[in-house]
Amino acid sequence: MTSGLELTLLLLGSAVLGVVAFRMLHLPPMLGYLAVGVLIGPNALNLADNGTTTQGLAEFGVVFLMFSIGLEFSLAQLRAMRRIVFGLGLAQVVLTIAITVLASLLTRYLPPPLHIGWQAALGLGGALAMSSTAIVSKLLTERLELESEHGRRIIGILLFQDLAVVPLLILIPSLAKPPEELAMTLAWAGVKAAAVLALLLFFGQMVMRKWFNVVVKRRSQELFMLNLLLVTLGAAWITEHAGLSLALGAFVAGMLISETPYKHQVEEDIKPFRDVLLGLFFITIGMLLNVKLVFANWALVLMLLLLPVILKFVLIALLAKAFGSSDGVAMRTGLSLAQAGEFGFVLLNLAAGSKLIDPFLIQLVLASMVLSMLAAPFVIANMDKFVMKIAANEWMLQSLQLTQIASRTMATQKHVIIAGFGRSGQSLATLLSEEKLPWYALDLDPERVQEARTAGINVSYGDCTRREALIAAGINRASALVITFADTRLAVKVLHLVHELAPKLPVIVRAHDDRELDVLKKAGATEVVPEALESSLMLASHALVVMGVPLRRVVHRVQAARDERYASLRGFFHGASDVADGTEHSYVRLHSVSLRDDAGAVGRSIADLELDEVGAEVTAVRRGNDRIEPTAETVLRAGDVVVLRGTGNAVTRAEGRLLR
Repeated sequence: MTSGLELTLLLLGSAVLGVVAFRMLHLPPMLGYLAVGVLIGPNALNLADNGTTTQGLAEFGVVFLMFSIGLEFSLAQLRAMRRIVFGLGLAQVVLTIAITVLASLLTRYLPPPLHIGWQAALGLGGALAMSSTAIVSKLLTERLELESEHGRRIIGILLFQDLAVVPLLILIPSLAKPPEELAMTLAWAGVKAAAVLALLLFFGQMVMRKWFNVVVKRRSQELFMLNLLLVTLGAAWITEHAGLSLALGAFVAGMLISETPYKHQVEEDIKPFRDVLLGLFFITIGMLLNVKLVFANWALVLMLLLLPVILKFVLIALLAKAFGSSDGVAMRTGLSLAQAGEFGFVLLNLAAGSKLIDPFLIQLVLASMVLSMLAAPFVIANMDKFVMKIAANEWMLQSLQLTQIASRTMATQKHVIIAGFGRSGQSLATLLSEEKLPWYALDLDPERVQEARTAGINVSYGDCTRREALIAAGINRASALVITFADTRLAVKVLHLVHELAPKLPVIVRAHDDRELDVLKKAGATEVVPEALESSLMLASHALVVMGVPLRRVVHRVQAARDERYASLRGFFHGASDVADGTEHSYVRLHSVSLRDDAGAVGRSIADLELDEVGAEVTAVRRGNDRIEPTAETVLRAGDVVVLRGTGNAVTRAEGRLLR
């Protein structure tokens, strides 16, 4: 019999090997976990069984996944995408379930294992309605398509699918009750859910922010982490004891924390737990798969693979078309969401546990879902080729877009190309127009482009990360390119294209802060404008003028800071609020270190410490009441306060060198 430690080591070792192998094949880690589960499970090598210990770990994976979904739950985001989320997303989930229930009527003519009632069909339909948020969002991010027209529709549908899991978690276990008790069971489940959610949301909302403030003020990372686990698992425990699911409580806990200022720090802290435990959940799903049974019934598995995938593709594409998408966008949306999803496994597991579906059918559906997820990366990678061949007007639409851009810029010389026509892009366009300087803008928001075009503004729908769009916008005749969106990955892609097409063209790039400055400069940006540092400069310049400092001197100081690439402004002292943002490791920061009598740096020069090896530098030394500008020859003394500058990790290593 395998001990708990041996089982854990086996699962972790298998997971590492599986993820490494699938990473080498450029496939999502989730598929590696599923493959490993199949291999080591009781139906293959039989190295591990799907016992209580394994199921317990897997259940925690689902809890942390639902917590993460709750953490990302944003009323503002839902409001902004309400037409896609509650229109397109709702229609997709409801119609998929409805079609599955109607199809169950035809199964009465099939042998008993394949004949299912409407209750089982409803649970099965809920599972099949889900698509993989993890796979799709990752692939869209890598392809830089999250902000594209089809990307926004895909994310909207995925968001509704995630929300739809919550009522399905309550509904599916109730369906196992006898028909005469079903209405009462559902009503009682609804009452309990409403009562528990009201209790958690009402009292939780009042308590959560205040309690997190108390914890954060203790300035202990260990305490913060312990508190986070307590809140997550405590909420899950409350809903479980109310006869609901663990996952529902975790979702509510995440939703409550998303309304606090500590959301981003929580996301960073919970990620290792979520990813590891979720990986173990997918391994247990793989263990359920009976490979021999699948091979013995390969025709049924193939049918259950193709039918739901084709159904979802056609249904989503038609719905997207009905909601105003072009053929190309509708087909890309359908292809991206045709596969099964991680929540499909959760709901299928729930239906299996409630004895709603025959174990034989569970095996066949499980196999088809795994295969559809394995195929998803290849489908998404080649969907452009497929769409171009099938959608007759796709080539024409793209060619028309490029032709329109080219015709509008054909007579323009020495113009500024504005990549992104949001608030920053529009402000820049206004100033250029006032100076009688020509410009042309590209943007991927069709509503914004339509509004601006109607007002006679020089903007076209176009993707500046595509070579053809930049050529059509007259990049070889332009005098400058300004990237107004603060997305480093997209900006680097544009910079690479500019380097190929017009290597001498000046490119000005907007960035959030100084973290991206060096990366963008290395990629070829002529100037990088970090928002955080520029706003600091503007605040300082206004304050200096108000205090009576001559305007010429203020302008000189601001220009000097820009000329030195913001070197004197890079880095700041962090406080509790910065730790809560989860930014402490990535920002350049300042940190003060007091040297005791026994500190290793006492009596040594700054050059001897070789702090540059760990990526840090000394910006100042305070000795008594005096502030000393340090040089390489400055010898440190006991009682000195050394101010370090570098990233969080670099400063930590430098502090170690000073003290040990």
